[in-house]
Amino acid sequence: MYRNNNKKSLNISSMFQNFIPDSNIFSRRCIWVNGPVIVGAGPSGLAVAAGLKREGVPFIIVERANCIASLWQNRTYDRLKLHLPKQFCQLPNFPFPEDYPEYPTKFQFIQYLEDYATHFDINPKYNETVQSAKYDETFGLWRVKTISKSGHLGSCEFEYICRWLVVATGENAEKVVPDFEGLEDFGGDVLHAGDYKSGGRYQGKKVLVVGCGNSGMEVSLDLYNHGANPSMVVRSSVHVLPREILGKSTFELGVTMMKYMPVWLADKTLLLLARIVLGNTDKYGLKRPKIGPLELKNLEGKTPVLDIGALPKIRSGKIKIVPGIIKFGRGKVELVDGRVLEIDSVILATGYRSNVPSWLKDNDFFSDDGIPKNPFPNGWKGEAGLYAVGFTRKGLFGASLDAMSVAHDIANRWKEESKQQNKTAAARHRRCISHF
Repeated sequence: MYRNNNKKSLNISSMFQNFIPDSNIFSRRCIWVNGPVIVGAGPSGLAVAAGLKREGVPFIIVERANCIASLWQNRTYDRLKLHLPKQFCQLPNFPFPEDYPEYPTKFQFIQYLEDYATHFDINPKYNETVQSAKYDETFGLWRVKTISKSGHLGSCEFEYICRWLVVATGENAEKVVPDFEGLEDFGGDVLHAGDYKSGGRYQGKKVLVVGCGNSGMEVSLDLYNHGANPSMVVRSSVHVLPREILGKSTFELGVTMMKYMPVWLADKTLLLLARIVLGNTDKYGLKRPKIGPLELKNLEGKTPVLDIGALPKIRSGKIKIVPGIIKFGRGKVELVDGRVLEIDSVILATGYRSNVPSWLKDNDFFSDDGIPKNPFPNGWKGEAGLYAVGFTRKGLFGASLDAMSVAHDIANRWKEESKQQNKTAAARHRRCISHF
């Protein structure tokens, strides 16, 4: 609700002259930022920061974790690789090393991001969590309140005052943990996929994996490879596609087809090729949605599963497919088809969600689920200097496109305001000279 969008903003010196002494802005350390505040130092935030560096625009980037790309560093399993070829995952103005494989490992990708931050001299303020961000219509500025927990200083509170706010916390900021009946009485090991690293500890155990997306499939495969007995819960329909078709990336093939044919025809072609390569997945308990994979991705943001070896194990029964859950009991789970399975452990591959609604106050730009209301490619810019990056539901490729748009737009506005300030300063200087 930023109604004064066209209102001319006061400069910061005027702003402080008009504050009353007991204003709550002085209840914490207050910092004026002559540029944007970027919230989040994942790939999206880094890409915006790099673009601003190239344009000479100052900024501050705050990150609640103790490292860049905390999702990749702290909440991914060891066997993870990029699902798409590296050319679709690189950030702006910094290609992957030539000796990297087509599908880099998570460790290679983390190193790439570290090198990216070093190359562009990006230095986030780590261990600093945003408590709230609100647009002050009186002064036409953003007020971003944070709490920092670092070193021997303990906790410090800050309030950043800025013209522009970039929300780069992304779609995967918080774990989604469903409320299953009886789970608290299960008694066995329960872990979210974000805390799963390797299947080594599960050797010989019966493990229920809840969720059949890319994470659920890969965790199930990793469990089997480490000698566990995985069962994967599939509650709804899912598109499973081969990662490559005839030596070509399925993603790249889909993107190419959409340049020359409508989405529905590209979907039909992809599904025909997938059936030739994978067979009929329905008979293994993996029923396909009625909407094609490309259209479903555009409409609902649901990513198809790109198979990297789980499907052959499902065909052979080494990874079992089970339907939805009714409730858990002590060392067991009851399914909707009436079966009761004895299990030792549960891994929740139930995904993540945005946390933007918990800290961005009084805004109409984001929906209740923390995603910009305007779909890609128009979801990167809001009103009153608010921007969003990393919410396209189109992976790193979509985030990079938005990051370039955001950095370019802010740079233009910052340079224009700098010119106006210089003109005002020059006019004041001339007036001063005229008095002598």
